Amino acid sequence: MGKILAYAALMEGKEVSWMPAYGPEQRGGTANVTVIISDESISSPILSNYDTAILLNQPSIDKFQPKVKLGGTLIFDGFGVMQPPTREDINVYSVAAMNAATDMKLAKCFNMFILGSYLKVHPIVKVESVMKALHKTLPERHHHLFACQRTGHSERNGVGDSLICGTVSH
Repeated sequence: MGKILAYAALMEGKEVSWMPAYGPEQRGGTANVTVIISDESISSPILSNYDTAILLNQPSIDKFQPKVKLGGTLIFDGFGVMQPPTREDINVYSVAAMNAATDMKLAKCFNMFILGSYLKVHPIVKVESVMKALHKTLPERHHHLFACQRTGHSERNGVGDSLICGTVSH
């Protein structure tokens, strides 16, 4: 998801920093990626606090929830989360991406449900750029999945449609 977002931003001529941490953390820990997108030069790819965090499991919520800036955004999927985010000084959005992906038999699209929901809340890049990034980065055998990504529904306080699958609750 981070790579696709970073690529889409590059395609729009934005300044981008993409720093993944996908090593042994993937085996039950908090694999993560930091993506910085700006219209101006990025001075450092290292962050201690985040404007937005997309957290997809309990260990990530526990580790990164405290690092979201005051007034920032936290997006999470409740699947497998025992203790949802509790902060009241940030905007918290629950996305039922795993349920939607499972219901539609599109588990491989899970991260795109999340990304679509993020773009509904913070339209930092155009959905068309995301679609172009997907076409350029994913093997052709996955291109048949792109149709689903333009048919989803997203809501924030009961308003709006998304071009990528996902449902957002605030």
